[in-house]
Amino acid sequence: MRNIPPLNALRVFESVARLKSFSKAADELHVSQSAVSKQISLLENYLGVQFFLRDRTGIQLTELGQRYFEGVQPAFERIVAATQGLTAQVEDEPLRVRVYSTFAARWLMHRLPRLQSRHPDLRIRISTAVAPVDFAIERVDASIQLGKGEWEGMQQDFLFADELRPVCRPKLVAGLPAGRTPADLVGRRLVHSRYRKNDWSDWFASAGIEYQMEEDPFMLPSSLLAYQAAQDGLGIAIAQTRMVERELRAGTLIYFCEHTLVRDLGYYLVTPMNSPREDKITRFREWLALEIS
Repeated sequence: MRNIPPLNALRVFESVARLKSFSKAADELHVSQSAVSKQISLLENYLGVQFFLRDRTGIQLTELGQRYFEGVQPAFERIVAATQGLTAQVEDEPLRVRVYSTFAARWLMHRLPRLQSRHPDLRIRISTAVAPVDFAIERVDASIQLGKGEWEGMQQDFLFADELRPVCRPKLVAGLPAGRTPADLVGRRLVHSRYRKNDWSDWFASAGIEYQMEEDPFMLPSSLLAYQAAQDGLGIAIAQTRMVERELRAGTLIYFCEHTLVRDLGYYLVTPMNSPREDKITRFREWLALEIS
């Protein structure tokens, strides 16, 4: 059986022996001087030896203490060197950001050149998934997720609300009056997204209209494809307004009517607390805020 003493006590011993001071070791370790003394006593009792002699001038290592310090200090130096090397490697890696594919394609990607211009040294690696990220087991530094801000133990920054409004190609409303209402959508071809299949019924309900989805709806695998179908004139899609901003400006999509549903959901930047990548996350967070403002 390996005879390894309590590692926290060993760490305290190395600090006291190196600095030759209980008070300086307490400052370095961010603990009280009494806590340092307790750890030294614990280690001495565990090993059955005395490591320090105390006199009016301070403390001195005993002969056994000096020999033990010379034996263990190189191990601590190797730990420090290994940690610094690992930290430098991690810091040099791109910031790994998980987003939804629709969010990436419709909102994020065309903005990234501005991020590169503002922070040329900040490299971003984008991955996409629908399932919530598990920071404990996945190599992800930050995630943009849709929810109510209820990620326990996580830093969460609100970006914008989940706002829904029907969009279509301009030619689909040719001949219709300018003051179109939700009721004018009844009987028209509506495009659905499988991952957001309740959007149409929620939007109609917010307008006071009972909506029953047809037996064989025009259902596409993602909102990304639903928006493209609307842009190609295949039907009317219920859109998250932030995801179709460019098409609305270009005029390739228009709002079918004025009625808008703002849900109690929103997009959040979700990150672990006290992340070792905090500097890069902060710069990414601040850039997002500028893009949204």
